[in-house]
Amino acid sequence: MDDHYSPRPVAGWFKFAAIASVLFMAIGCAGYLASVLTDPSSLPADQRNLMAARPIWMIAAYAIAVWIGLLGSVLLLMRRKAAEPLLLVSLIAAIFTFIPYAVVPAVSDLVTTNDIAVAVVVLAITWTIFWFARHSRQRGWLR
Repeated sequence: MDDHYSPRPVAGWFKFAAIASVLFMAIGCAGYLASVLTDPSSLPADQRNLMAARPIWMIAAYAIAVWIGLLGSVLLLMRRKAAEPLLLVSLIAAIFTFIPYAVVPAVSDLVTTNDIAVAVVVLAITWTIFWFARHSRQRGWLR
């Protein structure tokens, strides 16, 4: 659809979904802070080894995914069109966050089935939030 269509009334569930998006991204930010501020020596050996194996670009992608995602979600709640491109950046960065699970042997040798399951769920939710922003823009709900 095009931005030139007349806006439709904002769905009653919009605010609930936007708040859920903000909460999801805020949890991601808390997880990021925990991952970079935790003293590796306080972790079990398997988690310590995984932290040490992460390439710097994986950590940078994680930061971009969650912080830009939080900003995008807040803008979505405020019904701003800028939310959509920011949430696309967040989605792309989230994908890059998990690419090492498959392509960096030092990481892929250490990830568990649970790590992979979490990655799939996070990517699915992040995609859904981006889709929601796109849908909202197409409906004329964002200004």
